[in-house]
Amino acid sequence: MGLNYFTPFLSRFRLGLTLAVVLAASGNLAVAEAAGVATETSWPMYRGQPSLSGVSPASLEGNLKEAWVFKAEWGIKSSAAIVGGQVFIGCDDGHLFALDLETGEKKWAFKTEGAVESSPLVLGDGVFVGSADGALYHLSVQDGSVRWKYQTDDQILGAPNWYQLTDQEHPWIIVGSYDFRLHCIRSNDGSKVWDYETGNYINGSPAISQGKTVFGGCDALLHVIDLKDGSKTKEIDAGAYIAGSAAMQDALVYVGHYESEFLCFDLEKGSLSWKYRNRNFPYYSSPAIYESSVLIGGRDRQLHCLDRFTGNKKWVFSTRGKVDSSAVILGGREVLFGSEDGRLYRLKLEDGEEIQSIDLGQPLTGSPAVVEGWVVIGDEDGHVYGFKDSRSF
Repeated sequence: MGLNYFTPFLSRFRLGLTLAVVLAASGNLAVAEAAGVATETSWPMYRGQPSLSGVSPASLEGNLKEAWVFKAEWGIKSSAAIVGGQVFIGCDDGHLFALDLETGEKKWAFKTEGAVESSPLVLGDGVFVGSADGALYHLSVQDGSVRWKYQTDDQILGAPNWYQLTDQEHPWIIVGSYDFRLHCIRSNDGSKVWDYETGNYINGSPAISQGKTVFGGCDALLHVIDLKDGSKTKEIDAGAYIAGSAAMQDALVYVGHYESEFLCFDLEKGSLSWKYRNRNFPYYSSPAIYESSVLIGGRDRQLHCLDRFTGNKKWVFSTRGKVDSSAVILGGREVLFGSEDGRLYRLKLEDGEEIQSIDLGQPLTGSPAVVEGWVVIGDEDGHVYGFKDSRSF
């Protein structure tokens, strides 16, 4: 069958970063990339893994330098995926672009009928992406040809995620829509497995862990759904509408909302563990989680690092613009994120000390994609930047 979809053997593995580390350590990078989980050489989906924890095992050495720039006609809000030496990124002009990682040269482009803010998901030799035209597309990685199209009743702005039961040959694709529904779709043929109706728009990507998906939306609720059948497990009042995505670690779920609070919920207890409030500015970005730390950017122009068990502040880093870009944690040592002040920032995870900042001149609302030695990010003026670290120059 090859790597187009998972084999029954691969489906016995658990989801998460541990899988990618084990496979990569064994030398089977191709299988790790097909598994849809971040490795040193691939960043196949929004936030790196189905739990949306925003962690990469890749590292950077020395300073980043611009290697190439690709210019699209309209702005870029999508975050890139990087697999097999290709970059996949959406554009407000309705295109999904496939670029060569080494050169930034366009390999192909696929045009939808609406803006592509959704970040792409790469599984095997297929790429899945949503559009403001209301459709989820399954395209060939090689040439962008359409394998199937699944139509919802309103725009899809959040990134698709994936899940696979242990006895399944093909994974399911999970995506939210402005039609108030979370959709579960078979990856092999685009047919619907189930959908779950909420009370308002679904903006972000659903986080997936331990057989459940957790997501919020404009109904101000955090929904916990059993992935086997789409049934409701829990429904938690978040207190305000949720524009970003949640992140999961074990039984703890982290999410920010529009009324200026960052929350941690314990799913086993069914209760709020803590809430953090700094100033009266909303949280639109998605959290990143590593060991005892959780980070989130705010419209207060700051990146906040908290103790993920207590909610106590560890450090705060200030920028000159809103931080809707979601941070990525690299190898447990660095943090990388963008700001609407037009700068890409690198910080030390331990204390928030600045390592490097690069002025790109235009707002950065998408999140960085990272593989060993490379960083890719787009700006709202339509530029996609490829940066190399010092070992490559």
